[in-house]
Amino acid sequence: MNEQTATPQKENNSRKGLNKQDTLVLKIILIAFLIALSFIPMSMIRGLISEREQTANEAAKEVQQKWSGSQTLVGPVLTIPYKYQDEKGETQNGYINYLPENLHISGNINTQELKRGLYEIVVYNSTLELKGTFSIKDLIGNDIPINNLLFEQTTLNIGLSDLRGINEQATLEWNGQKIDFTPGVDSHSIVSSGISTKITPQQLLTNDSVVHFIVKLKLKGSESMQFAPLGKTTRIQLTSNCKTPSFTGAFLPSEREVSNDGFSSQWEILEFNRNYSQIIKGTHRQINTPDGYTILDSGLRYASEAIAQSSFGVNLLFPVDQYQKSMRSAKYAFLIIILTFVVSFFVEIFQKKNIHPVQYLLIGLALCLFYTLLVSTSEHIGFTPAYIISALMTTSLITFYMIGILKIKKTAFTIGGLLACLYAYIFFLIQLETYALLVGSIGLFVILAIIMYFSQKINWYNN
Repeated sequence: MNEQTATPQKENNSRKGLNKQDTLVLKIILIAFLIALSFIPMSMIRGLISEREQTANEAAKEVQQKWSGSQTLVGPVLTIPYKYQDEKGETQNGYINYLPENLHISGNINTQELKRGLYEIVVYNSTLELKGTFSIKDLIGNDIPINNLLFEQTTLNIGLSDLRGINEQATLEWNGQKIDFTPGVDSHSIVSSGISTKITPQQLLTNDSVVHFIVKLKLKGSESMQFAPLGKTTRIQLTSNCKTPSFTGAFLPSEREVSNDGFSSQWEILEFNRNYSQIIKGTHRQINTPDGYTILDSGLRYASEAIAQSSFGVNLLFPVDQYQKSMRSAKYAFLIIILTFVVSFFVEIFQKKNIHPVQYLLIGLALCLFYTLLVSTSEHIGFTPAYIISALMTTSLITFYMIGILKIKKTAFTIGGLLACLYAYIFFLIQLETYALLVGSIGLFVILAIIMYFSQKINWYNN
């Protein structure tokens, strides 16, 4: 009788232990499912960040369309037609684009902010002076006979990427003589848009073998200003009140100084640093097609491409990077969600407190809501204050929620402190560039080691 009673009791204990083990496994599976479920709102939040960034870019483009876009200054360039005999013995027209012997550009760029809704867009006004010389001796001494050069059709062209940026009438002093510019450029020039003026043979062919020029321009634009190094020796000096310049293009400044008052920079470039010569020749030939149209000769076309590739300058953008930083922080959301759920699970085990799956879900939603708070507030007060405020709000919410669930203030505040440390670690991580991967890898290793340490204290088999 005693043996028969003992046997069912052992079976019941075995079933009871098995049920506890199954409950633990089921809890882990459920938490993993809730973690995966939390990534659905996170994908929507990442889409929201991209959408807000696109809206900011569209606002900037709208302002640029009404103000003026990025400016690229190319020139001045002398364009001179000439005659030659083709392979059939027929007379054809060719075109020389003659670049300056020396080119010195000095200018000041004054930036200002224009508001478009929530967004601030940087625009600028600039004052530029172009000084230099053309060596007529080198022009006459090229392989084209001087009698074939049509000097009476000579034009001086300056390329500007956005003509809306011209604030005042540009002035030209050609060997001390003042000449007015007209809108548009010679169709045979290597520049596609800008301003130009006629140069008479008397103005070009002087007793002196060198012609001096001074061009004064007032340009407005946005985002960036670029230049092309057309001189045998090109020297460019810029000053600006912009405190956060980004030097871009084919050449970096030989000298630069950036301070709280702005920046100054200087470039010095030789003709050997670029892939085109001082005299660029080409033709304008009729292509034998049913429609019959005209295209630039390859010499001019390739030179135009080479000049574009050699351009350089400065981006004049204030560091509006809250969207990039918000997106980077959102990529670490999986880390915060997983670790918060793991800590909550350990609290369940060690404190013998039950946390319902719905409560896990609400905690996950609170962690996701952090990123919408971050994006919305950063548009008004900047990324760093927004991150601090959003982290404090989220940490406080989860801490007080844990107090209500666990009824143990010390444990709840410990969870809140760990979450605050995690937010601080992520903030530090997204500020890094060169060492972000190294610091992130070390941090993940330490976190995994801590989880492994506490997991070994769990009696997984209830024995």
